[in-house]
Amino acid sequence: MKASKPVFNRSVTTKLVTSASVGALLMGMTAVAQADNWRYAHEEYEGDVQDVFAYAFKEHIEENSDHTVQVYRFGELGESDDIMEQTQNGILQFVNQSPGFTGALIPEAQIFFIPYLLPTDEETVLTFFEESEAINEMFPELYAEQGLELLKMYPEGEMVITTDEPISSPEDMDNKKIRTMTNPLLSETYDAFGATPTPLPWGEVYGGLQTGIIDGQENPIFWIESGGLYEVSPHLTFTGHGWFTTAMMANQDFYSGLSEEDQTLVQEASQAAYDHTIEHIQGLAEESLAKIQEASDEVTVTRLDEEQIQAFRDRAPQVEEAFLEMTGDKGQELLEQFKADLEAVSNE
Repeated sequence: MKASKPVFNRSVTTKLVTSASVGALLMGMTAVAQADNWRYAHEEYEGDVQDVFAYAFKEHIEENSDHTVQVYRFGELGESDDIMEQTQNGILQFVNQSPGFTGALIPEAQIFFIPYLLPTDEETVLTFFEESEAINEMFPELYAEQGLELLKMYPEGEMVITTDEPISSPEDMDNKKIRTMTNPLLSETYDAFGATPTPLPWGEVYGGLQTGIIDGQENPIFWIESGGLYEVSPHLTFTGHGWFTTAMMANQDFYSGLSEEDQTLVQEASQAAYDHTIEHIQGLAEESLAKIQEASDEVTVTRLDEEQIQAFRDRAPQVEEAFLEMTGDKGQELLEQFKADLEAVSNE
């Protein structure tokens, strides 16, 4: 057994934004449109997927210009809602935030939480993100309406549920308090699965599992390993219900104020970071699961068979209906295009 990571203490102490940290940012905000030090915050820890993306972006910018990029990891400037607010206010130039949190701002972004919409096959998912009209043409317009320049959307990994005891059916989820992001549609998903969705900030998840405030949560395997969640929630279930997706974006006023040369630089850096990250995530889930199993004898891994998955899939239509109720005609149009794009890549 390896020593437990100090996740609980780290989460508690880093989830609050100190006035000093934001104040330091504000003091450095002179001539932002001409700034040569750009500020970029994301939601994860050192070495996690968003961190890999951020540093690949930083490397490309700094190797191809005189600009520098300051990267802020989870907790350094607050939680996800905090860094989005700072980006919209122009304190940050760049932010990486998953639709799980952006869904409150852009309801259509919750489409990624319709269970069983995305396939579990990694190659198909990666091709979809490369070629999808919904991803590459429709989403940028939705983000622009909120003052955000969407630069890249990318998948991080298949979602895995961890719980206090093994599960293999919706009946096993009955009355389980499953942590969700502050995302209405994700709550609908776990309600459909028979659980009790329990929104909770990320900084409180480890402690919530440790003390029994919640019975489980969902995340990609690498995040379960990195955050040490298997230590307090050791039963892992692969339900095949979705992928964790994230988005990297810029404050639109900042981006629009850049020279044409710098806009091209940012676009090229985003593409370089995307390419590097997509390569990084291939095989990452297997590697992270092996680390978890090596670290703990208490961990169990349940991979549902097709019959078991179907019991969960049968409950997905009500989540899709809830998505359409939340998003109206825009959501309907996006969902239709999303499905058409998936069908196209599945037939290649």
